[in-house]
Amino acid sequence: MIDPELTEALALIPEIDLSDPVAARAGFAALSAGLRTEIAGIETLDIEDRLVAGWEGDPEVPVRVYRPRERSGAVPVVLLIHGGGFVLGSVEGEHARAATTALQTGAVVVSVEYRLAPEHPFPAGLHDCYSALVFVARSAGDLGVDPARVALVGSSAGGGLAAATALLARDRGGPAVCFQMLHIPELDDRLETPSMRAFVDSPMWNRPLAEQSWRAYLGADADRAAVSPYAAPARAAELSGLPPAYISTAENDPLRDEGILYGLRLLQAGVSVELHQFPGTYHGSALAASAAVSQRAQRESMTVLRRALGVD
Repeated sequence: MIDPELTEALALIPEIDLSDPVAARAGFAALSAGLRTEIAGIETLDIEDRLVAGWEGDPEVPVRVYRPRERSGAVPVVLLIHGGGFVLGSVEGEHARAATTALQTGAVVVSVEYRLAPEHPFPAGLHDCYSALVFVARSAGDLGVDPARVALVGSSAGGGLAAATALLARDRGGPAVCFQMLHIPELDDRLETPSMRAFVDSPMWNRPLAEQSWRAYLGADADRAAVSPYAAPARAAELSGLPPAYISTAENDPLRDEGILYGLRLLQAGVSVELHQFPGTYHGSALAASAAVSQRAQRESMTVLRRALGVD
């Protein structure tokens, strides 16, 4: 059942068809532009677009850096990874979230413009996110950040990429990550959970879109019996040694169960986890920003992130 305060936002949600990426991106960009509002306090941020070194000879990765002007010493940093089913989204579409995160946490925020599928299937997007993490660690002095306080934050496909980046950093002995915040994460290409089977026509995201998304990201000819856990973190056999996590899920979302199950597996592996399932919500229902449940989710995530970054 959908929270009554969230029903009006249903009219804002466009029809998405990932089989036509160009048209889908245009529609998604138009939705983001239509929702864009003035951000109180944004004038206190220095915002800069940069290019950082790509993965082992890959193209440079565009990032957008948000730095609070008033800083005392090294501050924490958030690596922000946008959603969009691996096919849609951009730093421009994530602008409001990035700026708000910087304003509410006092952290430097680095938003990643990773390459999109199907033109750039796995591992391109993951490699771009990991390259941005390496940039943050190597440029800590230039950015004025504390390399011991780096958090990964992502929503939907961005949540899946954040989880995968944490896995890759652990396994490569890469830059330290102190926290991972995974909102409504897309983690499992197998599409076998009860919620994935149930929500075939749910708002914003549903099983048919999930099928399109994974086909685009993995490649139409991928051997689905041998998918890498760096593509689908739910497939990872070993989750110990990963950073503490906050995972949020939406009740009427096909991704609900894979997020909950990933959180449980992290706990069983000895990783500290805060898991919150928001009732009456659906994938992307945060569009209804004035709804009580949306405001509660926003307040909670910022409170949790501030605590994890040591800024309370």
